[in-house]
Amino acid sequence: MTMRNMTSSGTASSRGIAAIVGVGPNLGRSIARKFAHEGYTIAILARDLERLSRLAEEIAREKMSQVFAIRIDCSDTKSVREAFESVLSLGFVEVLVYNAYYQPLPNNCWNPISFQHLTLDTFQKSLAVSSLGAFHCAQRVLPAMVERGKGTILFTGCSASLNGITGYSQLCCGKFALRALAQCLASEFQPQGVHIAHVIIDGVVGPPRQRGSIGDQQSSEETMDPDAVAQTYWQLHVQHPNAWTQEIDLRSSTSRVL
Repeated sequence: MTMRNMTSSGTASSRGIAAIVGVGPNLGRSIARKFAHEGYTIAILARDLERLSRLAEEIAREKMSQVFAIRIDCSDTKSVREAFESVLSLGFVEVLVYNAYYQPLPNNCWNPISFQHLTLDTFQKSLAVSSLGAFHCAQRVLPAMVERGKGTILFTGCSASLNGITGYSQLCCGKFALRALAQCLASEFQPQGVHIAHVIIDGVVGPPRQRGSIGDQQSSEETMDPDAVAQTYWQLHVQHPNAWTQEIDLRSSTSRVL
């Protein structure tokens, strides 16, 4: 089974579907929570269906909303196609957030890899997840958005989207390509009513803040609050068409500017 429905006791949303691709315990979760809070039916997608189902149940219970957990492997074209068959069966996808990236090491640990030791498999998978997966996901939802003359697609980038970084060739090349894709799609589809934006996260997004807890001030200086970042994704979605943002960069107030 690739899709699980976690439905609260609330009524179905009169709004469209918000599909969040690449959902973990931090930013992806917070984006899903924000759009659920605003009344959207949510489809959250990631590789680990068991963990995803737990997040879906939590969000559905907290926000009294419908949340669907759908397995996807963004490096696998067939998996993306099958996942979005499930997503599209739910209704009109008004919002797509592509937040996926290739994680080569356990525990989300990113260590630099010398180019001489970078394997072809790692390089190809990083490119596939960062850019090819985004290409496939966008192709699945754009026809209905264009037909209705509305919709939002938000791509998550990072500082590697702008600058090459020693030891991170695979990440930089994938994120460079994602940024180019976002620019091309914005140029083509924004005149047709579809808002497409690229969000550069210049920093480390940590877990949601425990307000008032010991160490909260210290942690806030070291990582970005995913709930605060998710608020920006929502603001991009509701921007007036006469003042659409195509690219925005976010960082903590204590971080150095790029």
